Amino acid sequence: MFQVRIHGRGGQGVVTAAEILSVAAFAEGRHAQAFPSFGSERTGAPVVSFCRIDDREIRTREPVMEPDAIIVQDVTLLHQVDLFAGLVPGGYVLINTSQSFTELGLDSLFATFRPERLRTCPATDIALEHVGRALPNAALLGGFAALTGEITLDAIDVAVRDRFVGPVGERNAAAVSAAYAFVALGLKEVADVATT
Repeated sequence: MFQVRIHGRGGQGVVTAAEILSVAAFAEGRHAQAFPSFGSERTGAPVVSFCRIDDREIRTREPVMEPDAIIVQDVTLLHQVDLFAGLVPGGYVLINTSQSFTELGLDSLFATFRPERLRTCPATDIALEHVGRALPNAALLGGFAALTGEITLDAIDVAVRDRFVGPVGERNAAAVSAAYAFVALGLKEVADVATT
């Protein structure tokens, strides 16, 4: 079972991101579940959502305490919430920012992690360019697909177009593709450095 925890703020589409990811898994014939965890239900408050993906039926309903991947939609949460609690060794981290892990001061935290599993992606900038709104959720799912290989870009595309019909779906699908390409390019650069 592959478990994902998504952190963000109310109004950023954190819950929608988990739902889209689960629909993408269903589109590939897999089992999935998505659910949120709310504290204060107001715009701007920290919000967490969870998604599980498996090839077998998923029976557990508990929050994801030991995620295989963490997606951070709002970098301002870094010093407010213990975002990386329980992350499995060798897990994946995708953070919505144009800064590097060094610039974020996270190098020591992730010193033992595999560098090809740690990425930043300017998803808000990508969303502004393609969607016209600062909603990074769909774009980050494109980055997630490139980073983990756990779900295909095509499945994310189908799920996004299913969720957002018409021109909004087209614009979100473009943001997904752009973020996928951004993360894939970063991974290629890491691979090139490792082989030289």
